[in-house]
Amino acid sequence: MPAKLSVNINKIATLRNARGGNTPNVLKAANDCEMFGADGITVHPRPDERHITLQDVYDIAPTIKTEFNIEGYPNERFLKMIEEVKPDQATLVPDGPDVLTSENGWDTLSKKDFLTDILAHIKSLGIRTSLFIETDAQMIENAAKVGADRIEFYTGPYAHHYAANKEAAIKPYVESAKVATENGLGINAGHDLSLENLKFFAHKIPELMEVSIGHALISDAIYFGLENTINMYKKLLQ
Repeated sequence: MPAKLSVNINKIATLRNARGGNTPNVLKAANDCEMFGADGITVHPRPDERHITLQDVYDIAPTIKTEFNIEGYPNERFLKMIEEVKPDQATLVPDGPDVLTSENGWDTLSKKDFLTDILAHIKSLGIRTSLFIETDAQMIENAAKVGADRIEFYTGPYAHHYAANKEAAIKPYVESAKVATENGLGINAGHDLSLENLKFFAHKIPELMEVSIGHALISDAIYFGLENTINMYKKLLQ
């Protein structure tokens, strides 16, 4: 089965918030992405609400017909939202409140007790869990030990080095994917995946189950249109 495409609509909300009001309409965008072929919708509501707001999450959740993935740092506010919304998947990221974008994976060793308790609670709600993580075998092995269902590879380094040497760029992910699979973890990926580098990544990581793409996809939609862009990304995953 090809990996699923979950469209991160944060940047739609960023554009709306730049002028206030409700243009573009974030709820309509989420529903349109599904209608155009997206396999899921991802949001990452941050404490400062600079893009997706808490209200957006509650408005979008009951309308999603595919899969709803909520990303964020598991503080009290996030957990309350997860408990009330009950998305299909909760992707936990180790971001502080002042981080511009997620660029570090979890230290599953030093945060072992914290993550074990949090993941057990989320899973008790019937929600699939995923940990944002880097290509470190020990951290991946421990992601399984603390109870994660999946990991989401931070693919920023892959995207950064892709143009110079794509084989070298993908190598740590191929090795880490084997570790994840051996430890019973599903594999997601996200961050700076694009029309340029997605096909190679998906081809080299056959265990890949889902990609979450926002910035590049929404940017491409300015030139190609949203429906066409979603179809372009999905073809790369075939």
